[in-house]
Amino acid sequence: MKKMAGGWRLLAADFLMSFMWVWSSVLNKIFVHRILGYGAHEFEGEIVRYAVSLLNMFFFTFMCKAARGGHYNPLTLLSAAISGDFSNFLFVLGARIPTQVVGSIYGVRLILDTFPGIGRGPRLSVDIAKGALTEGLLTFTIVIISLGLSRKVIYSFFMNTWISSVSKLTLHILGSDLTGGCMNPASVMGWAFANGEHITKEHLIVYWLAPIEGTLAAVWVFRILAGPKEDKTIAAKKDDTPQLKTEKLN
Repeated sequence: MKKMAGGWRLLAADFLMSFMWVWSSVLNKIFVHRILGYGAHEFEGEIVRYAVSLLNMFFFTFMCKAARGGHYNPLTLLSAAISGDFSNFLFVLGARIPTQVVGSIYGVRLILDTFPGIGRGPRLSVDIAKGALTEGLLTFTIVIISLGLSRKVIYSFFMNTWISSVSKLTLHILGSDLTGGCMNPASVMGWAFANGEHITKEHLIVYWLAPIEGTLAAVWVFRILAGPKEDKTIAAKKDDTPQLKTEKLN
């Protein structure tokens, strides 16, 4: 019963956070361009927008921690589920990721009802192959960074969040002119569904298939790079234990 209640709590947190995430980018845009009055490509306006984006990522990282596992990005859940047990993998794939998608869809729907013409979401400005490569590489990079930070327990919560947020923002800027630099299939799905583009080839390949492949590749590479070191440490500890006991006996 407790496990079922915990599952429903995670689904509720995933829905709410995905809903809030799509809203956060729109509110950032409204704050910078309508309230502060900066133009679309003004340097000062871009600096303010990026600063607000960093604060926004700090806020959502704190929310994820407070929600005890809730999240707004399917790729984060997927990278963790791959290394977990099979039942958790099925729960993530069959329930949590669809819940994030539904939360994003309802979030975008409310955005368009509240602010008609506010935008159309990320747009692909290159061909499908280049777009898929871009999203795949961006996702691969951020997943590798996230996995590395999860191993570095010496860093504080603030430092981990700072490194992760700056990395995400940098990768987003690098990919913004090509694919939007999304690295979040659920939020893209929300806008694509609203525009009737959720079953197009470019959406499925660039914003779903490529990021998933990038996530799988990142987890695999990280296991190769970080796994042996951990195994050697464990083996060394096992080798040292009998020797210490022998010395004490002698």
